[in-house]
Amino acid sequence: MAKTVQLGEFCMARSGDKGTDTNVGIWTTTDAGYEVLKSQVTTARVKDHFKEIAFGEVVRYEMPNLRALNFILGDSLDGGGSASRRTDAQGKTHGGGLLHMEVEVPDDFGG
Repeated sequence: MAKTVQLGEFCMARSGDKGTDTNVGIWTTTDAGYEVLKSQVTTARVKDHFKEIAFGEVVRYEMPNLRALNFILGDSLDGGGSASRRTDAQGKTHGGGLLHMEVEVPDDFGG
């Protein structure tokens, strides 16, 4: 059997601006958690999760030694920094936003 959980139940995230793009890193402390990240947190799912703000390409980088993934959300900051009229012009909330994504894990998943 499987259950649905939010990434925030077993992951941490940090994000910030890279010009008009956002850099979002997400990581976990267990191998099982990293396997969930690798298999379910795809560029297509991240693009869909941020569809209202990420208008460019989403690129994923894997860092298995850190049990982490890094995403670049293209064209997500409307110019970035002082050029943007968005409330979060530096993308600091985007990491927290990714932690709300839901994934399927086994009932006995320990994170």
